[in-house]
Amino acid sequence: MRQSGRRFAHSAGKWALHGNVVPVTLAPKLGGLVHPQNILRGILFMCAASAIFPIMNAMVKHLSAELPTFEIVWARNLSHLVFVVLLFGPRYGWRLAATRRLGSQILRSAFFLGSNILYFAAIAVVPLAEASAISFVSPFLVAIFAAFVLGERVGIGHWAAILVSFLGALIIIQPGSGHLPWQAVFVLGSSTCYAIYQVMTRGVAGDDSPETSVFYAALVGSAVMSIAVPFFWVTPGSVGAVLELSILGVFGGLGHYCVARAFMWGPAPVIAPFQYFQLLAASLFGFFIFGDVPSIWTGIGAVIIIASGLSIALRARREERARTEGGKQPA
Repeated sequence: MRQSGRRFAHSAGKWALHGNVVPVTLAPKLGGLVHPQNILRGILFMCAASAIFPIMNAMVKHLSAELPTFEIVWARNLSHLVFVVLLFGPRYGWRLAATRRLGSQILRSAFFLGSNILYFAAIAVVPLAEASAISFVSPFLVAIFAAFVLGERVGIGHWAAILVSFLGALIIIQPGSGHLPWQAVFVLGSSTCYAIYQVMTRGVAGDDSPETSVFYAALVGSAVMSIAVPFFWVTPGSVGAVLELSILGVFGGLGHYCVARAFMWGPAPVIAPFQYFQLLAASLFGFFIFGDVPSIWTGIGAVIIIASGLSIALRARREERARTEGGKQPA
């Protein structure tokens, strides 16, 4: 059982270590660890991740009041790089940087960096709850790119859920109404970049280890932003701001770790829906820290997006159960 858990944790890392929104259709499948106690552990890990990511985003929003986005993105990537090197360096050494797909690693990391920049620029002015709700279109974008780039099958029901999810995002944003700052469209841009990043991550998973992929995502972002940040540098005005900058990447790394552990202990269709706890956590942080109250349109749009995601999760769960029952041998 323990060896099986380690193998699955490695598989989960190929996906879960790279993001805070995990597509059910592309998340790892679980074989035998389906004991109710294991599933509960998985749910708790997913809930922990869903609390950690909004904490990081709240720190980003707080820092944005005095520091430019590029400086915050630089700090997030650099602290993440330090975290990854300290975590994996002693075990892998120089093998951590060994890759068979250098070009693909750099390109996918560039999309990850673009996703960071756009999302951080958005939440500087967009309430956390609204940004979090819109970002949940990312799994649907992954399905689109996976269909056209990887040739994966996407059924009619899945396409319908994708269209409905975009309707939910439009209800939240309400283009042209002035309901949200225009920077809300940055969240859609961020989700698009992040979806491409996830699909490319799957593309390199057969050649490079997940640890190497995590390393390059942090390395490329740190290198690019280290060149850019001197042109935008603003010295933090307090020790608290310096501390926040220093731990952004640590919170990101811990959140990704919790997602990976969650999928180690439970099947994806059961665990993935609990990522929507992020929306509640983001709403609470937005209200108590920044005084933001989500509008009724945000609530309606979020319900539509979540319902679309849950419909896919339920369909995936039924298909998984059918495969399991179909594979059973008669006694």
